Amino acid sequence: MYRIAVLPCDGIGPEVVDEGLKVLDTAAKIYGVEYETTTYDIGGDRFLKTGEVLPSSVLKELREMDALYLGAVGHADVPAGILEKGILLKLRFELDQYINLRPIKLYPGVETPLKDKGPADIDFVVVRENTEGLYAGVGGTLRKGTEHEVATQEAIYTRRGVERCIRYAFELAKTRDEKKLTMVDKSNVLTYGHDLWVRTFAAVGEEYVDIATDHAYVDACCMWMVKNPEWFDVIVTCNMFGDIITDLGAMIQGGMGVAASGNINPNGVSMFEPIHGSAPKYTGQNVICPVAAIAAAGMMMEHLGEAECGQAIDRAVAAALASGKLGDLSTRSGVSTTKAGDMVAGLVE
Repeated sequence: MYRIAVLPCDGIGPEVVDEGLKVLDTAAKIYGVEYETTTYDIGGDRFLKTGEVLPSSVLKELREMDALYLGAVGHADVPAGILEKGILLKLRFELDQYINLRPIKLYPGVETPLKDKGPADIDFVVVRENTEGLYAGVGGTLRKGTEHEVATQEAIYTRRGVERCIRYAFELAKTRDEKKLTMVDKSNVLTYGHDLWVRTFAAVGEEYVDIATDHAYVDACCMWMVKNPEWFDVIVTCNMFGDIITDLGAMIQGGMGVAASGNINPNGVSMFEPIHGSAPKYTGQNVICPVAAIAAAGMMMEHLGEAECGQAIDRAVAAALASGKLGDLSTRSGVSTTKAGDMVAGLVE
């Protein structure tokens, strides 16, 4: 019996989570997966009522779960950064979810803005370090608000943090057909931290002689993701660059509506979510595409070791998209959130 914490949070988060749970329930019944869910009301509304973002009592309970399933974070009436840092970053750091895993996969039937590219060309995974770098929050201000103000933001890299991320990426590459790993950095400019990445990548790579390795500067990586996405199989990179290139990846795979992610602690509690935001102006309108949230539920099952269940969800997503019945996946598609969820659930084998 898996214990899953459900964190619908803000905006359209509850709507897409409902559809993800609908599809998960269908697949779990077919494949004999037993689970129970506990829903937590953290998010913007709770903050506005109580001043609490992520209470220590809730965090304590989340530590005991098998997985977390999150909708979206961001509230129009809460200043930017409060919820993002207080929920997303805090969970990643407190639960040591040191891998952000982002499949960049173009499903059949989904349009990409890349000319002459199809599903065979766009099928790779980005492994983003998730708890260090510029997101460590180290820095400060001096003489704030004056003409002599100074602001610093430091990127923190540790050998342990870099190595475990790179090792995870090599292990992932072993499971894929192409068995190729590309490290993305900016070591020609960011001398010290990225020199650590380069040396660690080379050292760990000596243990994986069956994996082909490659290197790209982040600006060149962005260019090649657009020009030649088929060059990539698995990419490993730091926190900031991973954040940037995965949004580019979402666009070439058809948009935010189909992009799912996992925040992974291989030996602890991991969290799964669509990468899109809370889209508050569409809240309650039943017009948001839930595919990314459904795909995130599939990722969660695979991570928990229920590969057949997770892969069945992925096949159902692929079948629904290939059918063309989900329209262009936009808010103007004419396909409601609930109808899209029903369609995917009906395609689970």
